[in-house]
Amino acid sequence: MQWQDHAIILGVKRHGETSVIAEVMTRDRGRHLGLVRSGRSRAMQPVLQPGNAVEVMWRARLDEHLGEFRVEPVTLRAARLMETATAVYGVQAMGALLRLLPERDPHPHLFDALEVILDHLHNPADAGELFVRFELAVLNDLGFGLDLAECAATGARSDLAYVSPKSGRAVSRSAGAPWADKMLVLPPFLGAEGNHAADFDSLAAAFHLTGFFLHRHVYEPRGMEAAAARDGFVQAALKALNPALRTLSDPNDVPA
Repeated sequence: MQWQDHAIILGVKRHGETSVIAEVMTRDRGRHLGLVRSGRSRAMQPVLQPGNAVEVMWRARLDEHLGEFRVEPVTLRAARLMETATAVYGVQAMGALLRLLPERDPHPHLFDALEVILDHLHNPADAGELFVRFELAVLNDLGFGLDLAECAATGARSDLAYVSPKSGRAVSRSAGAPWADKMLVLPPFLGAEGNHAADFDSLAAAFHLTGFFLHRHVYEPRGMEAAAARDGFVQAALKALNPALRTLSDPNDVPA
């Protein structure tokens, strides 16, 4: 068995004295593991860093085997990803999200989104908005997608202000007013009109929104907690937009 694909390094684990097991996100074959011989060498260590884009060739006798990777560098962005807190935490947090999906299950749109986000992690405002959309895409691929295109009560596509915590559907300002205190805030940049850039308040509300549904539908049923890297990313993204912000005890409790 053999195939070749574009991939992004998610992480590595030591294997023996000189080799590693590399975890990558491929475009056409999803998240995949493979043995990289001499992966701890001086030549390969800079290549096998999270966030780097590579070309991988996988070989194994049988499809169900771990197999071996031959790795060729394409875009070595790992050094730049170490320059800001949003980038450091963002790479780790997106890797943790991808690990929620079954191994070897193709999600080409998530691969494409990951490549775009990795090139914008240095800008906290852009990174925060793109990261939220990535979380929404992962929720959708897990079968828990939110419907933010129109009001669940009236079908209206304008002035959407809330999200029902029960159905995950958008609700217009007028229809949701009587239950506003029980609703989740729909940030303007995620609404059907989508003509607003993310600011501190809307980004905080967005992190709260995706965090709520990830916890309810994914982490709690699996007996898991959100990756600590997500908390770090939320802190860094919001602090960049509001330097006076103190450390949050729970990033899911950010003002919405």
